[in-house]
Amino acid sequence: MRLIQTLVPEGKREQVIDALDDADVDYAMTDETSRREYSDIAYIPTDVDSVEGLLEELRSVGVERDGYMIVSDVETIVSDDFDERMAQKEDDEADDEDDEEATPADDERIPQEELQTKAQNLSRSTRNYIALTLISAIVATAGLLQDSAAVVVGSMVIAPLIGPAMASCVGTVISDDALFREGIRSQLIGLIVAIISATLFAAGYRATLAPDIELLLIQQVAERAHPGLLSLAIALGAGTAGALSLTSGADEALVGVMIAVALMPPAAAVGLGIAYVDPTLAVGAGVLVLVNLLSINVAGVATVWLRRYKPTHWYDAREARRLTGRRLLLFGLAILVLTSFLATSSLAARENAQFERTVERVAETSTDNLLSVDFEYEATLLTQQPHSVTIHVAADEPPSAVELRERIRKRTGADVPVRVVNERITVA
Repeated sequence: MRLIQTLVPEGKREQVIDALDDADVDYAMTDETSRREYSDIAYIPTDVDSVEGLLEELRSVGVERDGYMIVSDVETIVSDDFDERMAQKEDDEADDEDDEEATPADDERIPQEELQTKAQNLSRSTRNYIALTLISAIVATAGLLQDSAAVVVGSMVIAPLIGPAMASCVGTVISDDALFREGIRSQLIGLIVAIISATLFAAGYRATLAPDIELLLIQQVAERAHPGLLSLAIALGAGTAGALSLTSGADEALVGVMIAVALMPPAAAVGLGIAYVDPTLAVGAGVLVLVNLLSINVAGVATVWLRRYKPTHWYDAREARRLTGRRLLLFGLAILVLTSFLATSSLAARENAQFERTVERVAETSTDNLLSVDFEYEATLLTQQPHSVTIHVAADEPPSAVELRERIRKRTGADVPVRVVNERITVA
């Protein structure tokens, strides 16, 4: 429920009363006693779905131009009459099958003015925003170094990245350029702070505790160095969920964790790559950050637009549609270009998996005492290429490494060094 309070300018009382009567809503009018250019204050309790229509009616009689309106959240209204009116309204809307404007996308949608205010409050890069981003980046970096999924998830909980992302999406759809620019600015500030924080923390860790460490052998790090196409689905889902939570008035804190999933660990991985001078990690994680950032914005803009939000003034609607389409096109093209890198990584991962299965089958047919097969890969900027194979057996006569290498070359087309380790097991 919402309560609309509006100051009625001098000479507008009768027009406001007529507009509210035509809208068939409950309202109360009291005298305005501040002796300014207002005559009355109108109080209008209503449901969330009716707020935008009522505000539009009040604008049409000049209330917004000469006065101002306040929309506040209401916990409860104790009134049998009001409850009956709301129930009757719901029944009428359910029976109205000819209303072309009623769509499923409008269900449980907060008013546009409320959405815009929430987005403005979330868009600002305040000291708390910067501090939480810094702390989150350091915790994420520590989690990556420890190969601890729990610590990485904990860093996402405190990351405040959902606000700016959703602000830029709302600003695009309702043609609020200032809101869009502030959202983009805050997103960039957040990512820069995260990467710099992660770099400095990792550099300190390298200088004091671990000067030589193979980052790509850490699973949590390797996942960000060579991301696949599934990362795109995660980012699109995060953007959609964030926009739905914001436009429905739900608590966006939990959904913000999903936004952070797509941005914070990759940003921390970029910092690790810079600190340890690992171009493979820095470039791979950097591409992932850019793809995720663009995907979140594309999904958010599309979701807000599908929820049928539009500029306050009708003459801005056409320009807003054009601007939304242009930004979606630009973001989409950028995603396609960057996704080609993810596709390359995914294809390489698939080929490597096939290579491992083939090598294991060759090893199994070469000996009855196979223990395990280990693979080593050589990392490039976007992919990993097979570098060597180590086959562990426990046999009186182990298979020849030369013969195994030739069989693997014929089956896979990859000529890689093969080492056979015979681990004889004796029982005393």
